[in-house]
Amino acid sequence: MGVKRRDVLKLGACTAGAALLGSRCASDQNEIKKDDPISRLSPMTDDVVPISDGERIERMDKARRLMKENGIQALYIEPGSSMFYFTGARWWNSERMFALILPAQGDLVWICPAFEEGRAREQVRFGEDIRTWEEHQSPYKRVAQAFQDRDIRSGKIGIEERVRFFLFDGIRKQAPYLEYVSADPVTVECRVHKSPAELALMQKAADITIQAYKASVAMLKKGMTKEDFREISSAAHQALGVSGGINAQIAEASASPHGSVKRIELKEGDIVLMDGGCGVDGYRSDISRTIVFGEPTQKQTEMWNLAKRAQTAAFEKAGLGVPCEDVDAAARKVYKDYGFPGGYELPGCPHRTGHGIGLDGHEWINLVKGNKRPMEPGMCFSNEPMLVLPGEYGIRLEDCIYITEQGPEYFSLPSPSIDRPFA
Repeated sequence: MGVKRRDVLKLGACTAGAALLGSRCASDQNEIKKDDPISRLSPMTDDVVPISDGERIERMDKARRLMKENGIQALYIEPGSSMFYFTGARWWNSERMFALILPAQGDLVWICPAFEEGRAREQVRFGEDIRTWEEHQSPYKRVAQAFQDRDIRSGKIGIEERVRFFLFDGIRKQAPYLEYVSADPVTVECRVHKSPAELALMQKAADITIQAYKASVAMLKKGMTKEDFREISSAAHQALGVSGGINAQIAEASASPHGSVKRIELKEGDIVLMDGGCGVDGYRSDISRTIVFGEPTQKQTEMWNLAKRAQTAAFEKAGLGVPCEDVDAAARKVYKDYGFPGGYELPGCPHRTGHGIGLDGHEWINLVKGNKRPMEPGMCFSNEPMLVLPGEYGIRLEDCIYITEQGPEYFSLPSPSIDRPFA
């Protein structure tokens, strides 16, 4: 699952990166294009195979089985990743209700503003029951009537986790005779196990982001800010056929896992911690790289190698049936053996070793102390036991994995060394 290595390009002061940042050089623009790594990128999405309608039907069938096992009569889902997961429909969230009701028995029901019905019918591929409501009418009555029409007059309704409170509250007041519970036992248990088609999309997203990284890192230069790098990396992803980007935290800002608002200009010897990804048919990549701009010091190299050992330990511990917390503990043991506290204290790793990933960049299940759930086939995780040295810098090496019957596999191959960010 590796990607071909491309030599890092060293650019002069007059580059297309400078042009992207709004500056202009007097030299010939053809020469600029020749020296621009982004100009040599081309879309990588021609062979993408979207999730089929057949697979979405299988997902809904599984959801119905899980609903019956958990005594849930129907799911209420508003626009977001779960609606897309089950039906392929995309819709923005506004104050007007647009929703999906997925009953344990019977056909789907859609709730839609009347003036949006035409657009809804363009999106809806499953179910023909689209119930509209005019601006002066109550969408909650439409929901309550839909429950009754599916012979749901008692029992549990599963509310998907991203449903906004005012919608839930309105439904609850309109149909107080029903019990409202979390839909997680259904929606989460469907989504945490990725199919081969989902894994292929996530692999493509990772491959694209690695190529965007290579082009973007080649354009790093003195004086650049995190905003400059984000702009370049977004252009690189766009040239590869997707929407995406990479954040960069420079020097002492890298000691904060999610960076700083301070404006810092890149200088020789600075740590550059980069973190980003893209989406392919909705499925996400999430990759971090840490390098030194210029020659690394002995300590920087030592700390980078330590973070690398922690990431390797987490990967080697992961596998079928392994409790998620054991993976987190394996990474922390590396830091403790070195002499750091080894828990979530600093210096060391202040956050979980990893998170789930799929249609959302952060999903269930987390690699964190206390999570005893065993790893199962198709589960996907980030592997990123970051090393933070307060007041100095941070090092995060992040590559995502998926669990197979034979063990963990990487979507992106980890960095070999501090001066070789790409395998």
